[in-house]
Amino acid sequence: MFGHKKSPASRAPERDKLGIYIHIPFCRSKCDYCDFYSLAGREDRMDDYQKALLAHLAETAPLAKGIPVDTVYFGGGTPSFYGDKRLRELLAAIEKLFELEKGAEITLEANPDSVDFKALKRLRKAGFNRLSLGMQSACPAELEAVHRPHSPRQTDEAVEAAKKAKFKNLSLDLIYGLPGQTMEEWKASVEHALSLIPQHLSCYGLKVEEGTPLQKRVEAGEVLPDDDQQADMYLWTVGRLERAGYPQYEISNFAKPGFASRHNLRYWQLKPYIGFGPGAHSDFGGRRYSWVRDLDGYIDGVLKGGTILDSEELIPQRERGYEYLMLRLRTVEGVEEWEYRSAYFMDFAPLEARLEEFKAQGWAEKTEEGRWRLTPRGFLISNQLIGDLLERQERAGFQDLLPRAREQFSRPRDQGPAS
Repeated sequence: MFGHKKSPASRAPERDKLGIYIHIPFCRSKCDYCDFYSLAGREDRMDDYQKALLAHLAETAPLAKGIPVDTVYFGGGTPSFYGDKRLRELLAAIEKLFELEKGAEITLEANPDSVDFKALKRLRKAGFNRLSLGMQSACPAELEAVHRPHSPRQTDEAVEAAKKAKFKNLSLDLIYGLPGQTMEEWKASVEHALSLIPQHLSCYGLKVEEGTPLQKRVEAGEVLPDDDQQADMYLWTVGRLERAGYPQYEISNFAKPGFASRHNLRYWQLKPYIGFGPGAHSDFGGRRYSWVRDLDGYIDGVLKGGTILDSEELIPQRERGYEYLMLRLRTVEGVEEWEYRSAYFMDFAPLEARLEEFKAQGWAEKTEEGRWRLTPRGFLISNQLIGDLLERQERAGFQDLLPRAREQFSRPRDQGPAS
């Protein structure tokens, strides 16, 4: 498809606003737990990659004509390692080619070792207004254990530089369940993060992904905090951050009021977005599609007219009903009967009956507004609970859609919030 200079997407409805995701696959070094498409030691291709991204943006922009863009997210990899000059050039191209709204949320993912005040000041002046720093831990030994390229001191310095550069929307990422981590050490990392006064916190449980160095270490006998220990860390975190003024709005995300990630909410609310770069996913014009996870293949495909499309599918409206359940139940907003019925023409009664049973177990609750959502304890086993609801829907008469819905639910998170 791309070889003929066409995107697989058709025009999205004009009433929809659009998000743009830019994948920057370059890293200084690869962390042991990471299975996202990222590469160390490929700086030699940065200039060619920049040309490819600019060309791809220019080619795609006409398809989004008339659609306001209200979020832009630069994820990776390590976008800050790419250099602020290239990042500013990309944002300027988006502003020129797309209908970027005034006040759009423009996020940059960064590692603490690859930012400084001067670069952040230039980025802020160029229009970047949200910074997501990969802090991960405040314990040097934990960072070293997974080969993170920065120190806790560099995190503190990066936060200070960001505030000096007038970033007023700062997010910090933390990981619980790291090798050798105890509950007390996790608590210390959270307290340190709170002392830096960010507007947003993302707290992820460590997962051993297939094909990563961490998987090899575990197979060789290394012991990590088990599921029960991770559950204790998670539940403590939900309560502590609530008391600190960071209510939970999604399984792994917490924010001060008004600072939830607008871009990440797109994915959970089934709003359209277009991704650029190897491995990036899109949901636009009623279709979901992705680009090849191959840096050289992506560059050559864009600049020389080859094929870069990796997958493409048209999403029927009723299948969106399954996605609605899977994604909205990741959030504290949850799901609502008439929202579900009117949008997807599907019966909510079998689901509500099961949700009532979950409620009796302390896994779900119904709000005063009539919305169903999972509790923090429910979030811990959300895969099982949502899978159960999909089974109920299957028995309600949509067997043909369930296998694809299961496939979507089991995928790693798209090249979206962070690739």
